[in-house]
Amino acid sequence: MTFRKAAVWLVIIGLLFWTLFPVWWLITTSLKSRVEAFQIPPSIIFTPTLENYVYAILYNPRFVHNYLNSIMIATGSTVISLAFGVPAAYAFARYNFRRKNDLNFWILTTRMAPRIGVIVPFFLIWRFLGLLDTHVALIITYLVFNLSFVVWIMQSFFVEMPPEIEEAAMIDGCTTFEVFSKISLPANMPGLAATAIFCVIQSWNEFLFALILTGKTAETLPPTTLSFIAHGGISWGPLTAAALMTALPVMIFTLLIQKHLVRAFTFGIIKG
Repeated sequence: MTFRKAAVWLVIIGLLFWTLFPVWWLITTSLKSRVEAFQIPPSIIFTPTLENYVYAILYNPRFVHNYLNSIMIATGSTVISLAFGVPAAYAFARYNFRRKNDLNFWILTTRMAPRIGVIVPFFLIWRFLGLLDTHVALIITYLVFNLSFVVWIMQSFFVEMPPEIEEAAMIDGCTTFEVFSKISLPANMPGLAATAIFCVIQSWNEFLFALILTGKTAETLPPTTLSFIAHGGISWGPLTAAALMTALPVMIFTLLIQKHLVRAFTFGIIKG
């Protein structure tokens, strides 16, 4: 093995360790007892236990309720973002209209806005409307940020699709809506799947808005994990168990549509 190959393998192994070690630590700590979780140096060989998962659910009676809140809010914001963003992306990709570039850039700027800079206006608006600590407030708030992402990502997929296919369909008698719904959208399902994954992750993992704009009714999972951090210390076992249960739905969702995700990432390469 040459020095160059050895260096490449060392870099790959280092990156794998850097990426997988936190996941390994998270899983193993969630399966350790309280004594083993605080043991220094950490124990590698131990007897797995599910007590942390039981404690995480029972210690915070609202854990299951907040879990359902996260599912509802992430699903709602993603579905609405796709419902409005995908047609808008198609319009930007296929049609020319006045101030198109300006409008496109303005949509992008809504994604650039720092969240800490807009949290106060959002709080005041929802308080004025009486929607603080509601699912609607959080769904619409996430929609503001996800919509621009959907428009820009899906726009790139529609642009890559040859317009001659759509023109041929229109010659055969298809309406504009039929071309969009029966040809363009199915052909770009990989891009739609990839966009949906990123929207779900964005809504599922968001912490700041979920902490400030919610209380007991619409609280999601990220703020819930704070209950395991108290003045007396950090309950590492239940905390890692809760974190793992929080990450699990997104991992399962990604695995279910990974086929479309891979096609989306390789679309440009295959086309070229």
